[in-house]
Amino acid sequence: MKLFATALLATAAWGCAIAAQPQDQIAKTLAERIPQLQQVDEIKPTPMKGLYEVRIGTDIFYSNASGDYLIQGELIDTRAQRNLTEDRINQLTAIDFKKLPLTDAIKIVRGNGERQLAVFEDPNCGYCKRFERDLQSVDNVTVHLFLYPILSRDSAEKSRNIWCAKSSEKAWHDLMLKDKTPAAASCDIDAIQRNLALGRKHKITGTPTLIFADNTRVPGAIPASEVEKYLATAHKK
Repeated sequence: MKLFATALLATAAWGCAIAAQPQDQIAKTLAERIPQLQQVDEIKPTPMKGLYEVRIGTDIFYSNASGDYLIQGELIDTRAQRNLTEDRINQLTAIDFKKLPLTDAIKIVRGNGERQLAVFEDPNCGYCKRFERDLQSVDNVTVHLFLYPILSRDSAEKSRNIWCAKSSEKAWHDLMLKDKTPAAASCDIDAIQRNLALGRKHKITGTPTLIFADNTRVPGAIPASEVEKYLATAHKK
């Protein structure tokens, strides 16, 4: 009987140990002390001993095992020379190319169009204009241009006029390559609103942002030579 009671106590103690995982303690402490952190999506260990990742949506924080300290910043692996926070956010905000709503984009085909590229761009973005000039030398590609007016009210107006133009492709290139302002036009622009919602969901905060067919996401106006490398890699997969 005594042996049975001892076994029960041991089992109970083991169960309490399981319940008292650091993740549980962190969640409890943060919920009690910081109202905005009452709904945490995930808590897991990081490669750094004693440090835990606290995820809310696609926002990343770090905590010690008790939840007494919270860090908002980037975790760098100095040996691997990698920004672990950036890698994690890229993973969380990754865009599946096959799931992109391509009907909400302007389709631009060059050559045989066999390679695929999606680009989020604002018509008032200077870097986008530079990118578009470089992109003219890239052949055999289908570009899916998602109008993404985030810079100003004028960006929204120009995006509307481009989307509603008789030839959206021509209106876009006239503006980006020739600085020719698109003529006023009107139509259903729900697609542009969906683009903005999609961008917010995936934390697209700058233009241009490129998405290749292998789901690789590249921010910024990279030169044509780099676009070629990414296209070649994606096309092989």
